[in-house]
Amino acid sequence: MDKGKDVRVTVILECTSCVRNGVNRNRVNRGINRYITQKNRHTTPKRLELRKFCPYCYKHTIHGEITK
Repeated sequence: MDKGKDVRVTVILECTSCVRNGVNRNRVNRGINRYITQKNRHTTPKRLELRKFCPYCYKHTIHGEITK
């Protein structure tokens, strides 16, 4: 099967609060939390957003899909 035609694709989810606050720029020892998951391209054509726990914000926040 052609690689571009797979139904399930791997996506990276990144904490939107950390990106908005610029956590990576302000402190060297902190980073941006990311999760790796899969989604079905046919049933979810839009960008995926899930509520996940961010250890840097220390609360549940919205994690949005980013490009690789």
